[in-house]
Amino acid sequence: MKEKIKRMFDQVKIDISDEQAEKLFMFYQILMRENEKYNLTAIKDFDDVVKKHFIDSAIALPYFHGKVLDVGSGAGFPGIVLAILNEKLQLTLLDSLNKRVNFLNMVKEELKINNITAIHSRVEDFKQKNFFDCVTARAVAELPTLLEYLLPFVKIGGRAVIYKGSNCFDEVEKSSEALKILGGQIEEMTNYSLFDNTRTLVIVKKLFSSPNNFPRGKNLPRKKPL
Repeated sequence: MKEKIKRMFDQVKIDISDEQAEKLFMFYQILMRENEKYNLTAIKDFDDVVKKHFIDSAIALPYFHGKVLDVGSGAGFPGIVLAILNEKLQLTLLDSLNKRVNFLNMVKEELKINNITAIHSRVEDFKQKNFFDCVTARAVAELPTLLEYLLPFVKIGGRAVIYKGSNCFDEVEKSSEALKILGGQIEEMTNYSLFDNTRTLVIVKKLFSSPNNFPRGKNLPRKKPL
């Protein structure tokens, strides 16, 4: 299976080592073992997990450096994958459900991943604002909501790296007010083909500090996006 993972990554021109492929396979095994208990993913087929979770997470790897926050990390996508593929990253995996944080810590322990910290917190209660070089989220919310969840935690000059589907242009158009208020500017939008699927990376640069009252509580970023 290790060789199959390497071949699949090679198809999208991502070079990984034998050790990294082995850790990804072990991650898959843990994910499937614990999935009944934690309800972590509806995707269970090996090839689909590699394509839709592992490789999709890895596509954005060149954009990450330094201290990285993964908001709503869930089963560890992209955070665990990024940690395996770049040991120089210092990753904080944030999730509001304790059972998922327990799972992330289990993966960290079993795979001996030393560059992640998993934290149980709602994003609106998280305190490390203007701190991270890069902040990311995958499959969490629409872009105006995501910007409120992410940009307050990015330091000035840092970036939010946001994984979206191919049809996110309406979301981008609705994001001008959030960008203006929160201090961000869309720097790049990159479409990429993932086997039979098309995805988009939205890269947002932080130009100035977000006001201290963001992100708002009481689920307002979802109920009443900026």
